[in-house]
Amino acid sequence: YGGLVRTIELPAPSPRPFGGWYDEVADELDLALADDGIGFDEAVIHTVVFRDEITFHVAPEHLLTFVTRLRDEPALRFEICTGVSGVHYPGETGRELHAVYPLLSITHGSRRIRLEVTCPDDDPHIPSVVEVWPGNDWHERETWDMFGIEFDGHPALTRILMPDDW
Repeated sequence: YGGLVRTIELPAPSPRPFGGWYDEVADELDLALADDGIGFDEAVIHTVVFRDEITFHVAPEHLLTFVTRLRDEPALRFEICTGVSGVHYPGETGRELHAVYPLLSITHGSRRIRLEVTCPDDDPHIPSVVEVWPGNDWHERETWDMFGIEFDGHPALTRILMPDDW
């Protein structure tokens, strides 16, 4: 297309206070994770507020504890995970593959947040969240099929879109 090159610039981390109910969610997460002996800053690599949406970038080793608390804590109650999408940023050395989870809390007036977890191309492993949100079963299979992210602990990580010999 004529050599057009577009630089992808990801939004920078946002400092606290985030504004509105975003701070309530972060504070409740901080308290809930402390009960598990995990600091918020240990579990969350950074937080981005961009275009009136909040994204928590979560360390893969704390993902299952993090999402369990998001679902179960009465002050949070993100009951619904609407799937997982894969993204590939080849220029982000050591964190080329991203898994993005949009979450919804019906209990708290349809609050929406997003989680993002990364892994490198040469070791594409992220824990499965199917035990927390069973509806993510096929979404994780699709993301594995299209991006190669292996969701550790998934009950049946098999091809869903591509032929078995792909």
